[in-house]
Amino acid sequence: MSIRSTILATAFTLASLGISLGTAQARALKPIEAQSIHLGDLSGVAYYTVEPDGYRVVTTLAQGASGTPVRFVSVLAPGQHALLSTANQAGAVEISRTGDSLTVRKAGALSNRS
Repeated sequence: MSIRSTILATAFTLASLGISLGTAQARALKPIEAQSIHLGDLSGVAYYTVEPDGYRVVTTLAQGASGTPVRFVSVLAPGQHALLSTANQAGAVEISRTGDSLTVRKAGALSNRS
């Protein structure tokens, strides 16, 4: 099995364990718990682990089953957030850390954000 196939299989397995991200919903995740993400025609999952320097957030997205998966890794300290968007979509997905809580939610159009 190729690395690409392994990553894609892992992403879709984690997605099946997660909960789909609704348009107005936001919920706190637990470490290693997967959250499904849909961003336009891209789908994938986000999860985090607790590291000494912050929460290591791993997000994997792909376009359909045959698209090449793309993985984003960030480390969030309390009060920080990461914003994922595509150039041709009006919305975004925001992953934010408040204290010991990590939340994944749909965000509005980037032009409305400060």
